[in-house]
Amino acid sequence: MNKAKPTINYTELAEKIKYWGKELGFAEVGISDIDLSEHENQLQRWLDLGYHGEMEYMAAHGMKRARPAELVPGTQSIVTVKMNYLPPDASFAKALKNSTTAYISRYALGRDYHKVLRNRLKKLGQRIEKEVGQYGFRPFVDSAPVLERQIAEKAGLGWRGKNSLLIHKQAGSWFFLGELFVDLPLPADEKKVEEGCGKCNACISLCPTGAIVEPYVVDARRCISYLTIELQGAIPEEFRPLLGNRVYGCDDCQLVCPWNRFGQLTEEADFHPRKTIKDREMLELFAWDENTFLKNTEGSPIRRIGHERWLRNLAVGLGNANYDERIVKALTDKLDFVTPLVEEHIRWALTQQQQKQSDERKKARLIRIVEKGLPRDA
Repeated sequence: MNKAKPTINYTELAEKIKYWGKELGFAEVGISDIDLSEHENQLQRWLDLGYHGEMEYMAAHGMKRARPAELVPGTQSIVTVKMNYLPPDASFAKALKNSTTAYISRYALGRDYHKVLRNRLKKLGQRIEKEVGQYGFRPFVDSAPVLERQIAEKAGLGWRGKNSLLIHKQAGSWFFLGELFVDLPLPADEKKVEEGCGKCNACISLCPTGAIVEPYVVDARRCISYLTIELQGAIPEEFRPLLGNRVYGCDDCQLVCPWNRFGQLTEEADFHPRKTIKDREMLELFAWDENTFLKNTEGSPIRRIGHERWLRNLAVGLGNANYDERIVKALTDKLDFVTPLVEEHIRWALTQQQQKQSDERKKARLIRIVEKGLPRDA
């Protein structure tokens, strides 16, 4: 990176950067210094405990994640932005209550946020360059070893909640974060946001898989988002029934957070849900061949898991659904055309469906006995 020009009024430049950020569609812009040393011990403990699971990239860069100037030499300041993604018709409850509907995390219903934010951040960096001349900058959007939530907290954009997500009293947590590392000595925002979780433990107690093992600490190996997106192999059997109909990601810890009553709807059309994937029947999505999957997920974050893991997740969801002959047929018909990974999950799902069928028969028989007034062991 090049050294910043000494004639620049950095206080004025910081205000301009925030204004330009708003023009580019960011809901808020904050600036921080690069000292993250206070988080190094916590990061190392998280890695030592293996909470990152198969995400080896989390440990591959060592402490660079907490040392921005080592990650991008010359970095002096970080510009952090947030962009709302909550769609106008999120329909959370409706989708989660219907056992045959595929629930997809609401952030993934539109265009891939990595592309949207990265392009805007690049434009912001170029706008700064137009103002000050050539300088060094690099945008990041959940794509490198960056402690983005800690950086955003330092920039005054919210506090890290007990679910480890960034939360703001006026915006909840339904937003994406992005960072622009710059070699300019910008004045840091000193408005630290007061932590607002208090005694609330809703996210911890209501996490379906108990992934929030202690306040502010998530064991990714238990997290539904990790299990359905990051995990490459088989989903551990102990967690399969707990996934319900969540086939890509999970929003539960946000849904139960009281501060998300104040979540802001997105103004970005790119984040509006695609009809081809929002609240569709799992049987419909399970029938997609690979070409259909690639076509319908073009430009979507869902595409990154590939068709095989898409079928894996859906097989689990179908196993968790109420008994239906159509589900059993769809699962059985697929057996001869899938990989061993998917086959394993289909056979598990068929066992689940058979058990549900047996339970339904027992229940129906009990009802008939009660209606006739006979002893239950008749």
